[in-house]
Amino acid sequence: MNSGNHLVVFTLDDQRYGLHLSPVERIARVVDITPLPKAPDIVVGVVNVHGQIVPVLDIRKRFRLPERAVRASDRLLIAQTPRRTVAFLVDMVSEVIELSEETIIAAAKIVPGMEYIEGVAKLKDGLILIHDIDKFLSLDEEKVLSGALG
Repeated sequence: MNSGNHLVVFTLDDQRYGLHLSPVERIARVVDITPLPKAPDIVVGVVNVHGQIVPVLDIRKRFRLPERAVRASDRLLIAQTPRRTVAFLVDMVSEVIELSEETIIAAAKIVPGMEYIEGVAKLKDGLILIHDIDKFLSLDEEKVLSGALG
């Protein structure tokens, strides 16, 4: 079984997104998020995950979705980027699915320049935008975040 074709499916508003399973460490209930001064706009704050301080990223801002207050039903999708562990604030995590290569269309074939989307999965019940975790934080945002974390 190739874990590269397994996606963790989550929702923001009513749109489904996917993240490759391999970098995902865990899914947790939302907890109090401590604001982080001088962090990039995309960073909501930080949380303590088993003694590790983890920045919480707001995918809504990246995808230009309407902002909303954090709800008790929200989830933190904790994953490892190439440079650090992060937590994505999501509405809900629904399932893990396995996809065949034929169901995935590269983002560049649909709309060139979609920076944060790796591809789109065509399923019987709709589309899933596959999130590119490696490109979520720009190098400048990464530097600012590292400075804010001290």
